Amino acid sequence: MTSPYRTIDCGSLRSQDAGSQHKLCGWVQSRRDHGGVIFIDLRDRAGITQVVFRPEEAPQASQLAHSLRTEDVISVFGTVSKRLPGTENPKLPTGEIELVANQLEILNRAEPLPFPLDERISNEDLRLTYRYLDLRRKEMLQNLHLRHRICKIIRDFLDRHGFLEIETPILSKSTPEGARDFLVPSRLNPGTFYALPQAPQQYKQLLMVAGCERYFQIARCFRDEDLRADRQPEFTQLDIEVSFIQRDDLLSLIENLIREILAHTHQHQISTPFPRISFHEAINRFGSDKPDTRFNLLLHDLSDIFTSSDFKVFRNALDSGGVVKAINAKGFASITTGQIQALTELAVAHGAKGLAYIKVENGEWKSPITKFLSSTEKESLRSRLNICDGDLVLFGAGQWQTVCNVLGRIRLRIAELQNLIPSDKKLHFLWVVDFPLLEWSEEEAKWNAVHHPFTRPKTEDLPLLDSEKFSQSRAEAYDLVLNGVEIGGGSLRIHEAQLQEKMFNILGISPEQQQQLFGHLLRAFRFGAPPHGGIALGLDRLIMLLAGAETIRDVIAFPKNNRGQELMTGAPAPAEPRQLRELAIASTVPPTLRK
Repeated sequence: MTSPYRTIDCGSLRSQDAGSQHKLCGWVQSRRDHGGVIFIDLRDRAGITQVVFRPEEAPQASQLAHSLRTEDVISVFGTVSKRLPGTENPKLPTGEIELVANQLEILNRAEPLPFPLDERISNEDLRLTYRYLDLRRKEMLQNLHLRHRICKIIRDFLDRHGFLEIETPILSKSTPEGARDFLVPSRLNPGTFYALPQAPQQYKQLLMVAGCERYFQIARCFRDEDLRADRQPEFTQLDIEVSFIQRDDLLSLIENLIREILAHTHQHQISTPFPRISFHEAINRFGSDKPDTRFNLLLHDLSDIFTSSDFKVFRNALDSGGVVKAINAKGFASITTGQIQALTELAVAHGAKGLAYIKVENGEWKSPITKFLSSTEKESLRSRLNICDGDLVLFGAGQWQTVCNVLGRIRLRIAELQNLIPSDKKLHFLWVVDFPLLEWSEEEAKWNAVHHPFTRPKTEDLPLLDSEKFSQSRAEAYDLVLNGVEIGGGSLRIHEAQLQEKMFNILGISPEQQQQLFGHLLRAFRFGAPPHGGIALGLDRLIMLLAGAETIRDVIAFPKNNRGQELMTGAPAPAEPRQLRELAIASTVPPTLRK
């Protein structure tokens, strides 16, 4: 593409271009004055080229170059020259050459910056306020490059495998699917609301009924939920749905897609198939349904050791149908009292009543609980946990789910304190399968779907639904985990109207509500719906992990902060009274409290 501002970009010139004349444009990365000779690093999206202004060769351009400041936008014309021996910069692809300028045009001046672009500042709100400056930084631009490449690889791969990319509506209907909806009032239909889609779940199933067979979409999704490092109120997922497919075929498709992404972006070869473990095994061994398998530090069940224990905490837990479990943080008996206290607070915050421990130092077991343990129990512990001098054993006692969750949190914190997480940037993928189909909510006094109400029960567990053994029923569901982060999840779907109605009944959705909320889906299933299943991969999370970024905000061009605010433009903002009147709605927030 020809341009009046440049003949080539700032990342392309090499030593073989010496003697040629070129015009470059971009931002002034830095300026250095070497006794009247001005050196600038000129940056555009493609890279950096050193530009030299010599007063004896180009007096006017050199004089103007003295006034340049960081981030001024300029255009320069000159001759490519090899750098003098010893002055090359091996860190730059263009490091063997420089452009000796004889013309300079200042296209736009830059005011002093609110923060330096050559370092990462800790004030994220400031970065987000001036996001257009933050994105000029090399690492941020590289993240956007990576995102673009991954999206292109996905589209090419799925196109080769017969998929159609189909867009689904952004303005849809609010249905109970888990998270809180964002609602959009309808001006043309006063008193009614659209919902922004949490996911294209029902639409992609309807596309299977429509005979599309293989659908995908790089879809925008919206959930009004509390935020954290890997969450945003609006995010992007790779949405896939396939007809006439079994679970293993779908998992294999995703593994091959991931392998292709890594081969083209990281020159990284991964072995397939990925390991698979059941939900129960993941919770039981790792204390998490998204286990980080880069280090061991496993949970061990010790319930059989303490069935007749004199230690009331353990005995009472077992008598009430609970468990006693522990992890052995090998070599960590040097833990401080303050660190033990912090771990105890972490355990209590996640449902434990406390945190029992044993430190083994110089052959002595140090703990407030050792006096309650018999010699047989101590020997069983030593054998079961391979306890050696210098180890730290941490216990949990109570109901299985709570104990596993607490020790899972402790496990991750111990890994941080002991630096157990490898720094080699290896990628540990894992499938977690056979999730529970339903979970009981004490707060709501009802059964809820673990994934969503359209998830198919395992065929062998269908009789459990008839006998109301809901807690034992499993789902044809699967999650993909990378280095302890869930990056995707999916399931085979219910495609029969009768089974879907039964699931709604179990979830406490009355026949009237079923027709009101899901009548369109139930009707569609009566017109020849094929067996189908799918998955959604969190694109932001996947790119975050592959880029080595700290949060998904670093791989999204214009994200919200952890309060759901877009600081650059000031969203969200109050609506004008006229707008509210047109929508037939009113705000209950006093004007003095509105931002």
